[in-house]
Formats: sequence, C-alpha cells, structure tokens
Amino acid sequence: MSTRKYTLVINPGATSTKAAIYDGETEVFTENLSHPIEEIQKFHEVADQFDYRKGAILDMLKRHNIGTDEIAVVMGRGGLTRPCESGVYRVNDLMKKECHDGIQGKHACNLGALISDSIANEIGLPCAYIADPGIVDERPDYAKITGHPVFDLDPSHEGVIWHCLNQKMTAKLYARELGKHYEDLNLIIAHMGGGVSVGIHEHGRCVEVNRALCGLGAFSPTRCGSINASKLIEVACSGKYTEAQLKKLVTAEGGFVAYLGTNDAYEVEKKAIAGDKKCQLLVDAFCYQVSLEISRLAAVVNGKVDAILLTGGIAYSKPWMQMITDRVSWIAPVKVYKGENEMLALAICGKEILDGVEPKEYK
Repeated sequence: MSTRKYTLVINPGATSTKAAIYDGETEVFTENLSHPIEEIQKFHEVADQFDYRKGAILDMLKRHNIGTDEIAVVMGRGGLTRPCESGVYRVNDLMKKECHDGIQGKHACNLGALISDSIANEIGLPCAYIADPGIVDERPDYAKITGHPVFDLDPSHEGVIWHCLNQKMTAKLYARELGKHYEDLNLIIAHMGGGVSVGIHEHGRCVEVNRALCGLGAFSPTRCGSINASKLIEVACSGKYTEAQLKKLVTAEGGFVAYLGTNDAYEVEKKAIAGDKKCQLLVDAFCYQVSLEISRLAAVVNGKVDAILLTGGIAYSKPWMQMITDRVSWIAPVKVYKGENEMLALAICGKEILDGVEPKEYK
C-alpha cells in the first residue's frame, strides 16, 4: 500500500514546463518538458494550452513510475493575478478565474495554478498551492508614484511583475549559509534570465523592484527595459504599430532579440569573446544597465546593504558577473547563485504545508 509523501512541483514557462518530484527538500527528479514553438503556436491563447501541458506532466509521472497515490501535495508557480502579500496560497476559484483570464498579462505562469489544482483534485487531494507569485507587491505607497496620476498603476489590480519566487528563495539560501534569517538582512538581488528584475529586500520585504515584464529596468534577452518616453510616444503615434504589436516589441522582441536576432545570452557571450564588436557592445550595455539598477537601490536603505546576490540563467556567465561585480562591489560583498531556485522554493513551501503551516487565502 502506497503512502503519500511526495511533492509534485509544476513551473510552466514560455516553451517548456519544469516539473519535479521532491521528498521534502530532496529532489527525486526534475524534467524540463519541452514544448516546440510549432506546437505552442497552434493554441490561440495561453489558457488553451492547459490540456496539452497537463498531459505532458501526467505522462512524466508514468515514465518515472510515480503513483498518484504517492503524491501528498501539488505546488504550482503563481500567475499574474492581482497584487498580494508574500507567502503560500491555497488555489481557489477566484485565483483560477484570474489566471485563466490573464488580468495582468497572458503568460504561461498563469497555467501553474490551473494545472496544479486540476491534478490535485484528480488524484484525490482537496486543492493545490502556489507560493510567492511574481505579482507580490511589498513597496511603500510613495514608491508607487510615477510623476503623473495618468500613469500610476491601480493598486487594486495592477502592480510590479518580477521574479519574486527566485529572489526570495535566493535571499533565504544566503541567510541560511550565514546562520541568519532572511528578515535579519538588507539584500540587493538581481535575477537575470529571459527577463531582468532587481530588487532591494529590507528585513524580509522587497521594498523596491522594477516591473520586469512590461519594461523598466535593464534590458534583457527579450525585453527592452526602460525606454525614452518621448521616443515611445513618437513610435506609438506613427501609425506603424498596433497596440498589440507595440506590447510585443517591448516584452518579446526587445533586448538581444532586437539587436542581434537571438535570445540566447550564451551565444552572445561566445560571439563577443570571439571578437564580434556589436555583441561586445551589447554585453557591455547589459552589464552596465544591471549595475545601474543595483546601485540606485542602495539608496533605498541609506546604503546599508549586507550583500548583493546575482542569480538567474545569465549568472552562469563568469565574465558578465565579473563586470557587474567590478562596478558594484563598493556597495557590499557580491555573491553569485547560478540558475534559479524556483523548484526548490516550491518544494520547501510544499513541505511547510505538510508540516502543518496554514496557507493564506487569496481574496
């Protein structure tokens, strides 16, 4: 007779779904389930990919001989719902509706709660859970003023979109290494992947961070980052682009894609090392912009920064991390955490649920 002990972790991305089985904090296995772009393009909306991705996860469990009666909790990546507090949330009907509708954007992460809850119910669990979704907003009110009320976000349903799950987990891992708690420290954390978010965490709260999905901050492999407002107005009024095309230009066709035709940072690095001057210029610009973001955030805590943590897929590049470190190490010690810790973060939250920690209710 099987005993429920495993945590199933589900993390949908643009063209793949990371899925894993954990026993407590111990990884049993992880798979990156690839979804070819020609398959993804068959679906009109992100929400339409639900059955396709869910089926891939269930097939994975069969391949690894994991019985559904062995899964004790299902953890999914949170979606782009309304701003909320940090923490672990029970997936409820309101969350599922807002993820399905994509109220802050149509992104694959919206499928995390939907697929997780469906699988949980199917295998006899009452619900699934998400943790630290990318719409957590812990900024004080004065940090939300843009300079003109027309451009201020409505705090009831709009906020920053950033890599909360990985940033918070990286902060907790660093604190654990020191024998301290996340709440004891002031940390600047730069997540550098398909998007770039840089946040200042003051005693357990991220009190400032750039809106990474829709511009602002450093450019990334696919996003253009902060851009000249006058130029944006000029382009928007040129008649050459629809609203949808402009949004795509900013979020999916900017950065390295716009300048170099690739979103592969490793490819850009190799060409730069081989002497490609345009690639080297873009590398220099990227590291410069990330450094600027880090530097400006030191002011939020009056310069009292305990450490700067560099993380995400681009953190695998030693030359790039060294360039950033050289510019910002005067602020605080710099430590690099290669890749991202989202799967582990969700697994730890799943263990907390099994240990009796009460989840929050999304309202």
